[in-house]
Amino acid sequence: MFGPDDEEYLDEFEDEPQEIRRAIFDDQIGVLGPAEAICLREGATVGEAVERMLSRRQAGVLIVDAEGRLIGIFTERDVLTRVVGARRDPEQTRLAEVMTRNPEALTATHRIAFAVHCMSVAGYRTVPLVDADGRPIGVVTVSDVIQWLAGLFPEAVLNLPPGDTIKNPHEIDAG
Repeated sequence: MFGPDDEEYLDEFEDEPQEIRRAIFDDQIGVLGPAEAICLREGATVGEAVERMLSRRQAGVLIVDAEGRLIGIFTERDVLTRVVGARRDPEQTRLAEVMTRNPEALTATHRIAFAVHCMSVAGYRTVPLVDADGRPIGVVTVSDVIQWLAGLFPEAVLNLPPGDTIKNPHEIDAG
């Protein structure tokens, strides 16, 4: 896969995999710069939730109780499966009827590797972040993780076409 000139590149960046491994296992979710959560009460309608999601370009809303603690989540996937797919009227359907109750939530101090594990095993695309009292402080999405991962690799590696090899490894700009 690599040619003779690529050995110089591999030698020059031999510490890169260690840095990437360290970042994946040590960095905390807070470095992802999570988006501020959209929070609604369970009495809000699906129509209201979708309007807020569209205006803020977010994939979901978090549902909170009277004390502001997380009690549910409602995402794009729920719009499709629990509302449109079930032929419910978004203007009449309350979030309480279609939200996922007691969603798994993480804190900004959880490791990114744990968030990736949760997303992978459970199929989550949006994970709520809460403070010590269970109040939402943000949301992390698969896109946030992918953008962060892309930032770990030198730009020249990210721009290689599939199956291509590094042409001039000694001239690579590491980012």
